[in-house]
Amino acid sequence: VIFRMFGSGRDNNFTRPNEKGEFEVADGISSTIFRAILDYYKSGIIRCPDGVSIPELREACDYLCISFSYSTIKCRDLSALMHELSNDGARRQFECYLEEMVLPLMVASAQSGERECHVVVLTDDDVVDWDEEYPPQMGEEYSQIIYSTKLYRFFKYIENRDVAKSVLKERGLKKIRLGIEGYPTYKEKVKRRPGGRPEVIYNYVQRPFIRMSWEKEEGKSRHVDFQCVKSKSITNLAAAAADIPQDQLVVLQPPGPQVDELDTLPPPP
Repeated sequence: VIFRMFGSGRDNNFTRPNEKGEFEVADGISSTIFRAILDYYKSGIIRCPDGVSIPELREACDYLCISFSYSTIKCRDLSALMHELSNDGARRQFECYLEEMVLPLMVASAQSGERECHVVVLTDDDVVDWDEEYPPQMGEEYSQIIYSTKLYRFFKYIENRDVAKSVLKERGLKKIRLGIEGYPTYKEKVKRRPGGRPEVIYNYVQRPFIRMSWEKEEGKSRHVDFQCVKSKSITNLAAAAADIPQDQLVVLQPPGPQVDELDTLPPPP
């Protein structure tokens, strides 16, 4: 352990000598936790003391490079211990799901020029059968689908969704949303509204979704602003017919073309 903490092969050495040249290896760790950790070097087991939370003990183990697992940690609060172990397992599992299932869909979106991705997770048994003439009217056609009961079960826990969000954030993605939403699977019936206009009723199922973005310039405006300016001459025939005073007439005039930081306008002919 001492070699791992102070060895030259460690890229990010979190131990630094103080002004006296001394190493403070237990900085921020209470004496109660430190005594419990010392038992690890005698028996290979850490027994969580009363009054010490599992997150505190986990932080100390990470600091001292001690493996935090069911074989090294013993405590009475099994719920807290299982929660920490589940977080570790969820992180490892989602990193596999990300590489195997989610990343290929992100690449497909990127290759088509998109800079964001909306993925819906359906079960292996879900069937999507939309009416070609009357598809859903909520933009689901832009969603990408993963058929995986395993991933669906993984995301049904809010703690796993929180772990997945942290992993996506660490990987540099933005605008991350992860939750449960209704998704249309098949047409149930068609109703006729007054006037003969059809209304299609779809069957919706509650399924997990992931929405993320890798856009670099998301803060810039994506639209053209139209400015309201007062006109000195009446150019609107309807306003002229209504005999509106010229000083009260307001017309919309679009500004000149906007230029991005990396774009330049061609010189005038």
